[in-house]
Amino acid sequence: MSVLVRHRFNVQDYYRMAEVGVLRPDARVELLNGRIIDISPSTPLHAGLVRRLNDVYSALVSDRWLVGVHSPLRLDDYSEPEPDLLLLKRAPDFYKNQHPRPADVFLLIEFSDSTLDYDREEKVPAYGRVGVSEVWIVDLIHTRIEVYREPHFGGYTSRTVNAPGDALAPQAFPDAVLQVAELFSR
Repeated sequence: MSVLVRHRFNVQDYYRMAEVGVLRPDARVELLNGRIIDISPSTPLHAGLVRRLNDVYSALVSDRWLVGVHSPLRLDDYSEPEPDLLLLKRAPDFYKNQHPRPADVFLLIEFSDSTLDYDREEKVPAYGRVGVSEVWIVDLIHTRIEVYREPHFGGYTSRTVNAPGDALAPQAFPDAVLQVAELFSR
């Protein structure tokens, strides 16, 4: 009787595949839980809202954080996803010598439409397991923002949903208030 065995790739395997051409230079992929996942193309709405929130948080920065857009985050030896937006602790080298780690993240944001189930069921638990303190899913289908806080080994113990009419702010920066309606206004 044969047993099905799955191979988990680690970050070194992942980078080596890119170096030798197994992964094309323009491949839109990320590594999560040892699996190489294709990243869906961004719709104009997705890309526009990422740019809009980047603009909001870049204007409020005042040397309190760095904004990362579609930047790698090293979760562990088997996961290096590329969240849509990150508010990161400032680093003198701007993370040019190594990718940020979970402890470097104030806020991680994923914008989700076709990836909503994947983001909720795969990415959010992975972020919680490694201690990313706060994750937002900007739900483009239902025009709301899901906020995950209080990470633990299975994900997060706190989840709230914010709709147009609500205001929210990153836990680390309560003065950096975002009006949900303003984000989704066209």
